[in-house]
Amino acid sequence: MRGAYVMQLGSVPYSEARDLQRSLAAAVSQGAIPDTVLFLEHPPVITLGRRTEPGEIHVPDDAGVDVVETDRGGKSTYHGPGQLVCYPILDLNRHGRDVKTYCRELEESAIRTVRHFGIEAARIEGLTGVWLERPPRKICSIGVHISRWVTTHGYALNVDLDPAPFTDWITACGLDDAAFTTIARELDRPVSVGDVRPHAVEAFGEVFDLTFEELPAEEGAGLWPQPVHAKVAGKPTHSHKAGEAVGVEQVSLGP
Repeated sequence: MRGAYVMQLGSVPYSEARDLQRSLAAAVSQGAIPDTVLFLEHPPVITLGRRTEPGEIHVPDDAGVDVVETDRGGKSTYHGPGQLVCYPILDLNRHGRDVKTYCRELEESAIRTVRHFGIEAARIEGLTGVWLERPPRKICSIGVHISRWVTTHGYALNVDLDPAPFTDWITACGLDDAAFTTIARELDRPVSVGDVRPHAVEAFGEVFDLTFEELPAEEGAGLWPQPVHAKVAGKPTHSHKAGEAVGVEQVSLGP
């Protein structure tokens, strides 16, 4: 197994988590740190992927939610308290350099996480994410961005939150008739994000063959101070065309 870092953060505003991912991605790509995986929650936010269409967004004027454009693939989705978000910052040069396999392994880590709670989830052909079948209902969304084989974004697992925003505020993932569910709803009892975190970390380590060292996070802001990584992030990098031996320039996939 390969060593990696894991950061267990609290509720982090989306823009702060985005900046942290970018800084860590620069450090990982330069070899300054190993693969690093973030687990956190977001305050209510709707994120728009690169394929989002205007008709997907129908947020009420009085809704207390931010709307943010992102560089991940896919369409729109919702994040909020009660949802466990996993942002892996991985160098795919260490994991096979296969984008499709990476996405399937992300889904597998979520499938193994919910299996711990007695929930059998699966993939549905032609759709991203993790689903419960008969009737189909989505429990985990996947959206990734890969630049020079380093990953950002990841998955969002619905633990215990009201899934109404997925259908009332947006046409989530561009699917008009999709239903969404949560671990708590399927078990008909409360389940906290804290209950799920250790099993998500364990499942991710198993699937990606990683052993984790936990990095401390500051109370309050929830972001680890990283002057070395910020310095690395500021270094100029060479530009490469997509498909060169060093890795892909940009790949974005999502819900």
